[in-house]
Amino acid sequence: MLSKTCQYALRAMIYISKQDPPTRPVPIKEIARSIDSPELFIAKILQDLSRQGYVSSSKGRSGGFFLTAAQMEISLKEIIIATDGDQMFLGCGLGLEYCSEKRPCPIHFKYKEAREKLSEVYGSFTLLNLHSLEMKDPSALRRSLEPLLFETNI
Repeated sequence: MLSKTCQYALRAMIYISKQDPPTRPVPIKEIARSIDSPELFIAKILQDLSRQGYVSSSKGRSGGFFLTAAQMEISLKEIIIATDGDQMFLGCGLGLEYCSEKRPCPIHFKYKEAREKLSEVYGSFTLLNLHSLEMKDPSALRRSLEPLLFETNI
C-alpha cells in the first residue's frame, strides 16, 4: 500500500523524532544506517520533505536533519500524503478513476471503511506521540530482519 519512498520517509521521520532532543541534527549516514536505507535515496526523500517544511536541515560538519516543535506535531498521515499523495485515503480500491458513491466499483463501500480506518490510524499518530512512546527495540525501524536471526525464540 505504501510506496518504498513513503516507507523510508516514515521510518526516517520517526527515527529523527526519537532523538533526545529531536532538535539535534542527525547526520544522513546515521539515519540511513539506523533504518537500513540507501544513503542517497533517504537523503533525496528528506530533502523533498525539508522543501515542503516537514523536517528541517542544517549544513556543515555537524549538520543533518532535525525537527522543530511545530514539526513534531506532524501526523504520519501528513507524511504519507507528502510522499505518496492522498490516493490511499481517497482513491478507489481497484484503482478506477470513475469510482464514487453514485457509481461504485464492486468493493467501493467495504474499501471506503478500510480507507477511513487507515486515515484515522495514521492521522492519530504524530511524531510527538511517537517520541514519547518507548520503543522496545530501536532496530525495529530497520528494514532487514537480520537482528531477528539472533533471537532465541524464532
